[in-house]
Amino acid sequence: MTTPRLPKVAGIDSTVPPPAHTVAPAPAAPVVPAAPAAPTAVIQDRLAGWVSDLTTLHELTERLARTAALEDALHELLRAGAALVGARRGLVVLEPGDGLGPDTTVGLGLSRPDLGHIETVPRGATSYGRILDGLSTDPESRADLLSEDGLDPRHREVAARLGYAASYALPLATDAAGRLGAAVWLYDEPAEPVERQRHLIGLYARYATEHLARLLETERTRAWSRTMADELLPARLPRVAGVQLAVRHRTGPRGGGDWYDALPLPEGALGLAVGSVTGSGASAVAAMGRLRASLRAYAVMEGEDPVAVLSDLELLLRLTEPARSATALFAYCEPAQRKIVLAGAGHCPPLVIGERRTEFAETTLSAPLGMLSCWEAPSAEIAPEPGETVLLYTDGLLRRTGDAMDRAFARLHAAAASVPKPIREDPGAIADHVLRAMLPDGLDTADSDEDVVLLAARFE
Repeated sequence: MTTPRLPKVAGIDSTVPPPAHTVAPAPAAPVVPAAPAAPTAVIQDRLAGWVSDLTTLHELTERLARTAALEDALHELLRAGAALVGARRGLVVLEPGDGLGPDTTVGLGLSRPDLGHIETVPRGATSYGRILDGLSTDPESRADLLSEDGLDPRHREVAARLGYAASYALPLATDAAGRLGAAVWLYDEPAEPVERQRHLIGLYARYATEHLARLLETERTRAWSRTMADELLPARLPRVAGVQLAVRHRTGPRGGGDWYDALPLPEGALGLAVGSVTGSGASAVAAMGRLRASLRAYAVMEGEDPVAVLSDLELLLRLTEPARSATALFAYCEPAQRKIVLAGAGHCPPLVIGERRTEFAETTLSAPLGMLSCWEAPSAEIAPEPGETVLLYTDGLLRRTGDAMDRAFARLHAAAASVPKPIREDPGAIADHVLRAMLPDGLDTADSDEDVVLLAARFE
């Protein structure tokens, strides 16, 4: 008869026989059942979980609060939401219920063609489409899309093609702004967020939607200011024999007071003007519009005398805008004679760009309009050679560089001198080259309080 083998237990080798005893073994101690976990430990575990969740929400909302642009906030919403619900991809559809826009779709882990495929799915067949159409105001979870009997065939095709099997959609709405849009996260396998995840994403989305509503209002205000500023400037430049014109204009987010004009005058002449009104926002844009309209009238009446034009403008500014000042430069051009007579009031000197010279035109030093009780300064004359370009600009081009003014002027001269020979016959290409050289790496399109105007006139 063999000794029965003991069952194998982790940490115990059952093949080793028990030691021999010379005395009777002591009676086994009575088995006492384990006491239930202390209530304090359960409470501590719950508190630790709550603290962890609050810390996570605090970090995510702080990251969102640091976003100042609407598109950046949408991307951050998608990234944070994906982490909270355990998804890898997603998209947010911004479609404000008031119909004032902007309407856009932003993806996470989805390329533009992927988003295009998703947009081909009938709107009512998607959970976020139901939210956008007002058919649902609650989060919608679809834990296993491909097993749904009533799934739209196009939706099934797109889901299989892009490789997602489940989705979780969340409405984006506030009491004050109403519906802003919807966010949806996509799972690679059948899944859905658990109750704790739903609670966290709900808390986060509540804050995120309020933040998006503020950024949306800011974006609309900026767009309105840019549109107003653009509408107050010439819709197109005139065609005048003997000269080619091009302009580049960059407006700050709040709308600024920089402006330009090109006005055909009698006997084949041409009036060119650039200027800047102090301040920003709607009031500066309105003042800019009034000043430009007035200068056009004065140019028609006495454009051949630029000093008289700016003197009249200065008087008007003192009477109607006593709290403002402005810089301006007006040039009376006779393209047939390649002759320019100009006057400036506190404005930057023009830059003459040619094959044999790149130099600032000498103009008299004068105060801005509205700074003195009576403005008047002598005019200056420029005689550009055939093929040379005269570049008028506002000081925003210099200030956006962040350099001191003397260094900014030096950079402008170097940028103009480095214009490649093949593009010297195109004033638009010259303006683009100068703009990129002065403001590289997207500084020309970045948000700034400084407007930029470049007006290039190439004489044939």
